[in-house]
Amino acid sequence: MGLDIGATKILGVVASADGEVLASLRVASPTGGDQVVAVAAEVVEKLRASAGAEGGVIGVGIPGLVDVVHGTVRHAVNLGVADGYPFSDRLAAATGARVVLDNDANAAALGAAAALGVDDLGYLSLGTGLAAALVLDGRLRRGSRNAAGEIGHIPVDPGGPRCECGQVGCLETVASGSAVAALWPGDGRPAAQALFDAAAAGSAEAVAVRDRFAARVADAVRLVALTVDPAVVVLGGGVAQVGERLRGAVAHALAEQAAASPFLRSLDLPGRLRLAPLDVPVAALGAALLGRASS
Repeated sequence: MGLDIGATKILGVVASADGEVLASLRVASPTGGDQVVAVAAEVVEKLRASAGAEGGVIGVGIPGLVDVVHGTVRHAVNLGVADGYPFSDRLAAATGARVVLDNDANAAALGAAAALGVDDLGYLSLGTGLAAALVLDGRLRRGSRNAAGEIGHIPVDPGGPRCECGQVGCLETVASGSAVAALWPGDGRPAAQALFDAAAAGSAEAVAVRDRFAARVADAVRLVALTVDPAVVVLGGGVAQVGERLRGAVAHALAEQAAASPFLRSLDLPGRLRLAPLDVPVAALGAALLGRASS
């Protein structure tokens, strides 16, 4: 069983040994550690009932800096979870199962690697915030402080808005779902969907906003590629539900950025760009794979 816990939703799945999703359930996320645990436990119980599963291991992907040894989380700013919150112990107590906790982008990277059949990738999670995750030669790279891939909190604009992390002008303030929502209200629909629909319909303003956003996501792709040089860079997260239109816009921005640089052109970043499969809940599946690997 795997749980993908994000700022807006908790998605749980039961998966077979070969990665087939057998049951799934999606609910809205609350705010606060104890509240998140309570709702996550409800999801677990409902999935157990629908899939006939008991006990076992639950893999969980959650935003923030995750101590995978102690099962605690820090800086999950979009969930309102206190630093050092003992998430694994609390959810284990509520469900009677062993809990394996990791960063949500790490879980998604594992799920994407399995779904795409690759073992060397950088995964960009374009959700409420922005984070990267790295599967290098088949292994997750978490970092010595579990902060590998937290590129959303690299300041890129000294005059930009204050980020939830406390810094100013972080990359996620211009390359995330929240950044799109600030630029283009969705009128009841996801902001990214509304933006790309308006651009496709011919709105000059929407085209300008879309292209500016795509250029900032391209900056994130370039940052990952020039740091660890993975075979592919995968776009995932809520914004990626826009689909091929997002990948195409970011690939175009990467090509424009490389136009004056033989060095960048030699790296073929547009050709290495992939989209996370839209029909696979990669973060929840990856969380389930985390649990299976630790069994």
